[in-house]
Amino acid sequence: MMHQSEYIAVVDDDESVRESLPDLIGVFGHKAIAFAAAKEFLDSDLVDQAKCLVLDIAMPGMSGIELQRELARQGRKIPIVFITAHGDEQVCQRLRQSGAVECLLKPFTDTALHDALDAVLRRGVSP
Repeated sequence: MMHQSEYIAVVDDDESVRESLPDLIGVFGHKAIAFAAAKEFLDSDLVDQAKCLVLDIAMPGMSGIELQRELARQGRKIPIVFITAHGDEQVCQRLRQSGAVECLLKPFTDTALHDALDAVLRRGVSP
């Protein structure tokens, strides 16, 4: 069960994703907040309340991978589920090896996202 202040952050430059994913995550029983850019998420005062990050890889400005590195540099251990329309299974495998919980290729199914979030939330926040 999530505390009131905890949420799942969705970071994607695609407006349709920012509109649809928080609704879907809500159906799964979790609160979600969407951000249009990695920097917008980093600059928010909500970073430390994020229980999980659903993160697009290819975004203008700071990419999802750069955000992952920056969070690690800051010592923040937020589990990450990457989503991408520009990747392939090799990219996903590298991301999993670098600490991502999951990597989903767009378009992914509701079930795939649900399973990935379940894996994160079952695993808990500590790595």
